[in-house]
Amino acid sequence: MPRIFAIANQKGGVGKTTTSVNLAAALGQAGQRTLLVDLDPQGNATLGAGVDKRTLKSSVYPVLLGLASLADARVTSPHAGLDVLPANRDLAGAEVELVEIENRENRLKKAISECADDYDFVLIDCPPSLSLLTLNGLCAAHGVIIPMQCEYYALEGLSDLVNTIKKVHANLNRDLKVIGLLRVMFDPRSTLSQQVSAQLESHFGDKVFRTVVPRNVRLAEAPSYGVPGVLFDKSAKGAQAYTAFAQEMIERVKTL
Repeated sequence: MPRIFAIANQKGGVGKTTTSVNLAAALGQAGQRTLLVDLDPQGNATLGAGVDKRTLKSSVYPVLLGLASLADARVTSPHAGLDVLPANRDLAGAEVELVEIENRENRLKKAISECADDYDFVLIDCPPSLSLLTLNGLCAAHGVIIPMQCEYYALEGLSDLVNTIKKVHANLNRDLKVIGLLRVMFDPRSTLSQQVSAQLESHFGDKVFRTVVPRNVRLAEAPSYGVPGVLFDKSAKGAQAYTAFAQEMIERVKTL
């Protein structure tokens, strides 16, 4: 049975896709059979994992509508140990079409269950909104990984996200919980970053991952080459941080 994690944050531009792609690639490099599910119509995780979203024969869109199986739609990334359930602009139409489908919030959960024995980890890159797509991700997951920047607005949005997770836990998915908060794009020279980081540790305790991902140009460059940052430049501080984060996740799931 795989460990299924949604990477979610209702705030945009906080590193969800960067975290999803690099954690998936690092887990694959560590020998873990990993599936990356792209639930964002922009398809950035698909591109970041090295899959051309313009030439897809299938995608997560028909899987959610029950027109294709996950086994038929997934593609193998050119990067070892990583499969991708890709997305493209077609996925934007799923929001409307899912509304009238029975048990609509559990479509992804059902699809993943059919291939459960194939993977050790399933990571779901959720869009930056509380949409029906995000709800599918949360209902399919055992837990949520929350990437966040150490700034004031991020703290404001965090309380809303935690409340959302509590509602989904209470009404739709009793297995769902916050696995941890990952500090990303961290600037150690900023006093505000240090203060917010300390507040997170004080309030959330061991829910805050030990790993801290620094702001890193090489991580930002990697998607334009269709290569995860952890493979694009293994010596970069950002790549080393995500490699360390993968090891921390492997250890953490043993205690869940």
